[in-house]
Amino acid sequence: MVLDNPELSKWKYVLTVEEDNCPPPDGVMKLYEGMEKFDAVGGLYWTKGEQGQPMIYGNPQEKPKTFVPQLPVPDSFQPCNGLGMGFTLFKLKMFKKIPFPWFRTLQEFVPGQGTRACTQDLYFFQEAAKFGYKFACNTSVKVGHYDAGSETIW
Repeated sequence: MVLDNPELSKWKYVLTVEEDNCPPPDGVMKLYEGMEKFDAVGGLYWTKGEQGQPMIYGNPQEKPKTFVPQLPVPDSFQPCNGLGMGFTLFKLKMFKKIPFPWFRTLQEFVPGQGTRACTQDLYFFQEAAKFGYKFACNTSVKVGHYDAGSETIW
């Protein structure tokens, strides 16, 4: 809808916020600080639960490319291969260049290759990386992840 809107399609950025995330009041401005160097910057939040993990996936310096969660480096723009989309600022131009559909959840068997599984957010980042886009987590932007069942913010 944003790309089809005559006014909104001219904007430079788009922000995704999931309904169970609690960003800080200055979060958008802190994400914006990294937009000259990166094409998408997300806030730091963790998967829900006692065994939660940071949603900073894969170190771009490591080969082969992975989506293994990284431990956060405090108060930094931490380069990564993928992020969650709970509180992430994107350059809108990415969505104009990457073919649709941008988001897919996959769980499939590929003959000769094995199984392939990924969530919609990591699918997007895999596709975006093919175009040379760069991503980071601003670990100074602490985002709560609300679990309604336990009434806990992780």
